[in-house]
Amino acid sequence: MDETQQGHETGRFRTAAVAWAAGGADASAAAGTARALAAGSGLRTVVLVEGVSDLAALEALAVRRGRDLAAEGVCVVPLGGATSIGRFLALLGPQGLDLGLAGLCDAAETGFFRRALERAGLGSPRTRQELELLGFHVCDADLEDELIRALGPAGVEQVVEAEGDLRSLRTFRNQPAQRTRTGHQQLRRFMGTTGGRKEHYARAMVDALDLSRVPRPLDALLAHL
Repeated sequence: MDETQQGHETGRFRTAAVAWAAGGADASAAAGTARALAAGSGLRTVVLVEGVSDLAALEALAVRRGRDLAAEGVCVVPLGGATSIGRFLALLGPQGLDLGLAGLCDAAETGFFRRALERAGLGSPRTRQELELLGFHVCDADLEDELIRALGPAGVEQVVEAEGDLRSLRTFRNQPAQRTRTGHQQLRRFMGTTGGRKEHYARAMVDALDLSRVPRPLDALLAHL
């Protein structure tokens, strides 16, 4: 299977896994597709992340590190929120498709991940270190926060300017609700004000990073795969 086809099959598995976990009228067909792809596409590991911005950041870092996750049999799947982790682990883990699993979560959501991993029979992690041993890494407070700290506010503003959004950022900062916030807080909030912006800037910030300053949870997750 060539790289283009492998990437296509990985995308199909991601779509099927999300539809399967969501339930509903399409779940049965999605389950069949996911099972077939897991058996025949060389898929070995699924990385469960909270949202599409985490997916974008991890894939962007993989490219910068010279890796092709799809060709390596790795599929990154967004949960659509941490509370869905149990459902995905049940379907994709040892009680389901029995694929290798790893993941990334926000600090506030570690409880969901710990309990779900235990229910899925994958261990009983009580600390971040124990989560990491299972391949699940924790961001403070979330990945956007980690990336902003890694680049620094000035570095993020350079990215915003390069993406053509500096005027929008300045307008946003002049809103009364933003004037008492720090530059870091404003940038973090700005990322979430428009649909698709978090995903876009997750990729753009990773592309702008000095590779010696990649946030540890993101770098450690990629190294684990």
